[in-house]
Amino acid sequence: MPFSLRSSAHLYVCYANAVRPAGGCLNLSVQAQGLRAPEPRDYIVAASNFRLWESLPLFYFSNRRKGERLLAIYHLSIKIVSRGKGKSAVAAAAYQAGAVIRNEYDGLTHDYSKKTGVVHTEILLPDNAPREYTDRATFWNAVEKCERYKTAQLAREIEIALPAELSREQNISLAQRYVKENFVSAGMCADVCIHDTGAGNPHAHIMLTMRPIERDGLWGQKSRTVDGKKIPTVDWNEQTKAEDWRKAWAAYCNTALRIHGHDERIDHRSFERQGIDQVPTIHLGVAASQMERKGIRTERGDINREIEVANSLLRQLKARINKLTDWTKEEAENPTPPTLADVISNILQQRQAEQPGRYGSAYNLKAAANMLNFLTENNIQDKAGLDEKFKSMIGRQLDIGDKLKPIERRLKTLDEHIKQAEMYFEHRDVYNQYTQQKPKKQEAFYESHRREITLFECAKSYLTAHMNDKTTIPTKSWKAEREKLVADKQSLTCDYYALKNEVSEAEKIRRGVYDIMRGERRREQPRMARDMER
Repeated sequence: MPFSLRSSAHLYVCYANAVRPAGGCLNLSVQAQGLRAPEPRDYIVAASNFRLWESLPLFYFSNRRKGERLLAIYHLSIKIVSRGKGKSAVAAAAYQAGAVIRNEYDGLTHDYSKKTGVVHTEILLPDNAPREYTDRATFWNAVEKCERYKTAQLAREIEIALPAELSREQNISLAQRYVKENFVSAGMCADVCIHDTGAGNPHAHIMLTMRPIERDGLWGQKSRTVDGKKIPTVDWNEQTKAEDWRKAWAAYCNTALRIHGHDERIDHRSFERQGIDQVPTIHLGVAASQMERKGIRTERGDINREIEVANSLLRQLKARINKLTDWTKEEAENPTPPTLADVISNILQQRQAEQPGRYGSAYNLKAAANMLNFLTENNIQDKAGLDEKFKSMIGRQLDIGDKLKPIERRLKTLDEHIKQAEMYFEHRDVYNQYTQQKPKKQEAFYESHRREITLFECAKSYLTAHMNDKTTIPTKSWKAEREKLVADKQSLTCDYYALKNEVSEAEKIRRGVYDIMRGERRREQPRMARDMER
């Protein structure tokens, strides 16, 4: 039995027929080279709680090997490049294109010419845009120049994962068609940069303008005031647009995969909207992905492994209960179904007169005794009672899933809160030194401490958005809440194993009943033949 793994993490799986970084959901049949592929029960038997990932080998999340096939994933993220948050459209464009561009707004030169993995760059313009905007430096400096406010929104950046099944040329054509028909046709200017380092994660960065261009080629207004109210001149910022763009990207990818003869498909909807009963994994990020591919455990990787095993256990449990439910329905359709108590009683009476030592009789007697013990312990007298027992199992299984999902989501949120708080306190002193520098020395200090200052500003921005107007960072309460949730999760684990044992007993009952009924039919066939001869 192959090891089935469903993944939405940004991880890789080696020794596999199908390998991909996640972002969606897939099944992988692992064929270990020279090793037996571990089965789910290998980890279930040894586990005492949901932290089964501790025994999961790291090679399942290591780098892709030569000859392995990558699978398409869905990923589309949207963010705004805002001057108010210390960002620059020129800097972002230079980084995505791996170019050298001087920002005329602040005089800084951004040199990313040593950046690797940039395989294609181009600027796509609507018909009324000036042709000189095909030059990246001219274009983005024009964007910076037309925005006067220090809080201006400069650009919208969309990052998309390209299907790994398609060739580089096919992916470039796919990205061009998507950008032209969804953004350029609406009046936006687009800067498209495609990255592919050969590690199995081809993706594109699309930078879009926020301000329309008029027919005369000049920048237009973002909004107009009518009767004292600001009315947007374009609908690019409407909330429905994000869903439309996400849905369109899935449709474009699926069309390209179908045209080029691939069976894989992607879906822009969440697991919950797709009706998939499992907890989604978290995005690893560039640094953690690189560490995981080298076989180094990371905190986010551990979270994903924990979620993967929890989802696997819940899927197995649900499948086993569904089989038992289907069996009870089939038995209920029997026009004259005997009760379980009747079956056991009749078999025991018929075996009393038979000679001991026969394998079939001993086997049936043992099965009957096990069934009788199970029914007695659970106070089950008939099939209706067994049906109620199965319904109870299903209800408890659903309770486990319903309680586990919000706990997992909250734990991920708390982990991010605590991480950002620790980053805030770690780099606060450096940031304070930076703010206290004289203006002439401030730039040099910033360049020598760019990483610490950037991390502090990101952490501060994150905490400000999530602290709900609190003046102090509640790190202690976050950690206390996390400990409580971990304890609740362990309690759910105990419930799971109690239910697992009950399901196992019920499966033995089913097999025993089938064996007994088959034996009885074989015994009845010669008797019926003799009756017909008479």
